[in-house]
Amino acid sequence: MPAIDPRSGVLQHNAEKATPGYTLFTPLGLYNTYLIDMDGKVVHQWDLPNDVGNYAYLLENGNLLAAIRTEEDNPKLPAKGGHLIEYDWDGNIVWEHIDHMQHHDFRRKPNGNTVYAAWTKQTDPEVWKKIPGGMAGEEHDGAIYTDVVREIDPAGNLVWEWDVLKDMEMDKYPIDPSVHRHEYAHANTISPCPNGDVIINWRYNNTMAKINYETKKIDWSLRDIGYGQHHDVQMLENGNILFFANGADVHIHGPETGSQVVEVDPATNEEVWVYQGSPRRSFVSWFISGCQRLPNGNTLICEGLWGRLFEVTPEKEIVWEYVSPYFVEYEHPAYTGNNIIFRCYRYAADSAEIAGRLDELGCSKSGDK
Repeated sequence: MPAIDPRSGVLQHNAEKATPGYTLFTPLGLYNTYLIDMDGKVVHQWDLPNDVGNYAYLLENGNLLAAIRTEEDNPKLPAKGGHLIEYDWDGNIVWEHIDHMQHHDFRRKPNGNTVYAAWTKQTDPEVWKKIPGGMAGEEHDGAIYTDVVREIDPAGNLVWEWDVLKDMEMDKYPIDPSVHRHEYAHANTISPCPNGDVIINWRYNNTMAKINYETKKIDWSLRDIGYGQHHDVQMLENGNILFFANGADVHIHGPETGSQVVEVDPATNEEVWVYQGSPRRSFVSWFISGCQRLPNGNTLICEGLWGRLFEVTPEKEIVWEYVSPYFVEYEHPAYTGNNIIFRCYRYAADSAEIAGRLDELGCSKSGDK
């Protein structure tokens, strides 16, 4: 049982302005996904067999889709998954797929297919010459791991693939010269758009891009080192792009550095909404983290480094705030002593994901599994 910090839990809640519902998160290094109510009470949880790579979320059928780390073909890079598992509400496995090179992100499409990020291992020095940027000689155990996006059908058959080596003009998007050449280029987001196109985000070349599903060409991109790398890039219903700007890499540092959540218009790449801390350094997570635009226009933010989840209005007022009480107490290769969270999601009580699965008191109808 993980430790519970008495200084955590729900720190503030403006019931008139906050978006009612249930918030889902998975503490990294602990083998549980928790669903909490607005008071921070756990109303349901799923037990997982190993570390996640790096999160889980609810499908519209109420099932949980998670990536679980496998030990096979382990390149010892961050956010390795390898085993995609769909659990029903009671924790039974109803679907699974193994691709030991899967990492970071995965999404179920409306047609039932699943799209995810994966690595391919490049050991040929001739291939390395095609990979631009990064610190010379800083490959990873004799390899560079390059990204592919794979789509599989429910039977696990590959139906679509996008490969940076085959489908991308890589010279336009070099790895930052201050970064190692372990990966090209550390994709942390794979987000399908309503029209089927796919947004991908790379941390090590400060690039987010939209891949045209039909042509496999990049038809939109944003590269701005001023954001200090980013996570959880997504297209909103209005067509704008929302993302978590980490605001901290080798080029951006100092007392006023902080993270941001940014909405841009992809037609111009101009900012239309930005949330920052006040002072700036009061809100910062140099890695992981995410954001979700809620139906009422509020934004749910995961400040991952501190296990802090909070909701802000369009006017940037904090109306709900929660700090995860779940810290990793055992010796873990990466997370000992931390309560960090990759992403979180809010679901309304009457949403497809939740409706009918909790009783009138907000308790799970099938116990706490």
